[in-house]
Amino acid sequence: MSQTIRNIVFDMGQVLIDFNPGVFIDRLGIAGEDKDLLLREVFRSVEWMCLDRGSMDEEAAWTGMCARLPARLHGAARELVFSWWQRPLIPIPGTAELVGELKAMGYGIYLLSNASRQVPRYFPRIPGSEYFDGEFVSAFYQLIKPQHAIYRKFCETFGLAAESCFFVDDQPVNIEAALGTGMRGAVFYGDIPRLRRDLNAAGVPVKL
Repeated sequence: MSQTIRNIVFDMGQVLIDFNPGVFIDRLGIAGEDKDLLLREVFRSVEWMCLDRGSMDEEAAWTGMCARLPARLHGAARELVFSWWQRPLIPIPGTAELVGELKAMGYGIYLLSNASRQVPRYFPRIPGSEYFDGEFVSAFYQLIKPQHAIYRKFCETFGLAAESCFFVDDQPVNIEAALGTGMRGAVFYGDIPRLRRDLNAAGVPVKL
């Protein structure tokens, strides 16, 4: 095992599972202008960010969204807010296998995700979730990436030194913030071979 990196920390959306709001809306049979409205007023809304921060519950978030949506879309918005995760979760190919490999090598495996309080209801359905030693979900701590405080709180919660952690996230701004708190990390672009190379470069000897 690396002298420095002892824990691999994963984001969830676009790292463990395919979080594609357009697909969620397509599953409801909604297209065109109505799809664009739902993308903007649900998934790109302040309320969705508040759900991730834990500063608003689903009912309040849905009510706020509906104030900007036509009545015909209120039911769809409710399903997206309350139930998107009840549909099949699509894994990112190769991630679960990498997680299992890292766990077998003795690394600590952790989740650090911007997400709502609903995560515990579906996380066990994510391939590879059985290997995780801990899950840190933003809404339960009222912190959100890329705040430096969330990385510090994550390390404090699990008793980890930041320097012992390698963080994998699909957003460069989140990796930049992690680096600023002492972690190492890499942006994940859906390219597992590249991620394996990045881990190797950090001293984590996964198979290439």
